[in-house]
Amino acid sequence: MENLRRVFLVGYMGSGKSTIGKHLAADMGWQFVDMDEVFEKQHNTTISDFFATNGEEAFRKAEAEIVSQMCEEQNVVIATGGGAPCHFDNVERMRNAGLVIYIYVEPVVLARRLQNARASRPLLANKTVQELEAHIAAQLAERDKFYRQAQMTVDGDRLPFSAYKMFVDAFEQSNTL
Repeated sequence: MENLRRVFLVGYMGSGKSTIGKHLAADMGWQFVDMDEVFEKQHNTTISDFFATNGEEAFRKAEAEIVSQMCEEQNVVIATGGGAPCHFDNVERMRNAGLVIYIYVEPVVLARRLQNARASRPLLANKTVQELEAHIAAQLAERDKFYRQAQMTVDGDRLPFSAYKMFVDAFEQSNTL
């Protein structure tokens, strides 16, 4: 890989991709892009409304187009949607375009983080706290094989923001030797 130009952050919703991404981009002097925000801007609607009107399949196809767009960007840290790596060949395209970091967070922590956001998250709406944790654990188990294709997996609950740039630098060094 020539000079690293893109870092994709993958993981379950609530894992901290956007928060971590903003810090990492600032540390690197790069731009930060949240794919969910790009989607909503391009489609002039919320993801929840798009889901309700068009369904998950249409959403995943539109999301894959945004993955393709992000693979062309330069000097950018990208927070992907939680399901983006799990559909089509998205994770492979991201790996070929840059560094993919999987931000792993335990299901119980994710449930705690997401319990107040259930109404705005289409895949979590109308679930009790117990159903939410069970749903997250099951979905995380399904998605794990895609997330684990990332070149790097980190503990999103314990790792300080400052550590991410060190990991990116180490990855870049190991790929230029």
